[in-house]
Amino acid sequence: MQDMVETNGARERHWDVDGLRIAGLEWGPEEGLPVLALHGWMDHAASFAELAPRLNGCHVVALDLSGQGLSGHRAAHASYNIWDDLPQILRVLDALGWKECVLLGHSRGANISALLAAAMPERVRGFIALDSLAPEPVAQDFVTTLRAYLTEVPTQAARPPRRFPTREAYIARRAGQGNARAVAEALAERALEDGPEGWHLRGDRRLFASSAAKLDRDDVEAVLRAIRAPVLNIWAADGIRARREGTAELARWGAELIADYESVEIAGDHHFHLDPDAAEQIAKAMTEWRARKL
Repeated sequence: MQDMVETNGARERHWDVDGLRIAGLEWGPEEGLPVLALHGWMDHAASFAELAPRLNGCHVVALDLSGQGLSGHRAAHASYNIWDDLPQILRVLDALGWKECVLLGHSRGANISALLAAAMPERVRGFIALDSLAPEPVAQDFVTTLRAYLTEVPTQAARPPRRFPTREAYIARRAGQGNARAVAEALAERALEDGPEGWHLRGDRRLFASSAAKLDRDDVEAVLRAIRAPVLNIWAADGIRARREGTAELARWGAELIADYESVEIAGDHHFHLDPDAAEQIAKAMTEWRARKL
């Protein structure tokens, strides 16, 4: 594990996990409440740069999940199913000396956190899910899903990284896809790498491929029932719950199936935790919840 280096108020960290470099950012006092933050798909640890400094009394460690941000890409034979992150996350927790922690997950990171909270409840003291809760159930048959995985992984692996002539072109593209410009700017530095042919995405192209298998309704319900830690589910008013019925249904299941579940809604879009005003409200909700539950 490298020495801590200050970067824009955060401390850069990295860990060697089974020969793979896992990078991350850290905020707050080491004696604070341990909070492990997991980002969304094709984002990285800096997506918590507005929220983490506002979590007073917390020691926040945000990871660049493998294949994203500054973390290494997995070996050629490896995959990026969401459960593949779990052993690496547990190894980082062990390296930190955290027997248990609060999980803070956004989007795909919330889905990964739900799996960890269900399968390893002794390691999870609390779970805060931002604009997601668990993987949406898929009714697609297993053989069709497996075929998609087997065909898409080599296709994506063979593609070159997505390139942009300038950093501004990346920011404009994300803004055109619905991100606020400030969000796109905040994510650009850790998502991009400069090279002789322009800027390119650091993320592993295999993350665009189908999973080998997906969870059906029974699987997702089993995950939610197995979560023993108190859960705070914070939804963005203009986030994915407002656009996808499957996600809205997950919110209902959370209230029905998780033993200790609370839900709040805060103004903003899917990346609301990168907006200063929304981040302040999220931090306030988390602080009040922590006082009651932890």
